[in-house]
Amino acid sequence: MARDAEHLEDCWLDDDLRERLLNTQIECTFMWTNKAGQPFGVAMSYLWRNGSIWLTAAATRPRVAAIRRTGYAAVMISSVGTDIGPGKTVSLRGPCIVHDDRATRDWMLPELANAVRPDNPAGAAAFLEHLDSPGRIVIELKPEYKLDFDSKKMWKDRPDAAPPGRL
Repeated sequence: MARDAEHLEDCWLDDDLRERLLNTQIECTFMWTNKAGQPFGVAMSYLWRNGSIWLTAAATRPRVAAIRRTGYAAVMISSVGTDIGPGKTVSLRGPCIVHDDRATRDWMLPELANAVRPDNPAGAAAFLEHLDSPGRIVIELKPEYKLDFDSKKMWKDRPDAAPPGRL
């Protein structure tokens, strides 16, 4: 286990917990680089399906132009706000495909609306209506690199230093 905050090699998420986090959380920080090569990020709703992160945006957003220019982006997903509890993260980087076809929007947008409003069919329908605009695209991030972290593993060696609720 982690000897200190300098040695975190044994603090990766277990595969099943990583998969649970990717499927449970619905919000990520989506990051790209602008024309000047500077990083930037925004919070976005997402889906984890078939080994890819799926997101949507208006085609006119700067992040879409950046993806088309570089072909790459990254996301960071935190367990905060889920029943998994705090202290777990997954960061993924990879090539992106910008889908602007109706067939992709037809399966992705309803799934996203239902994920964001799971207990409210009328709310999901309203969200879908809001999303389904003429200039909407779908972004598929295909992870080629991952970095994840389970703070519980780090704090096991130093329970006296652990924040409340992290063990």
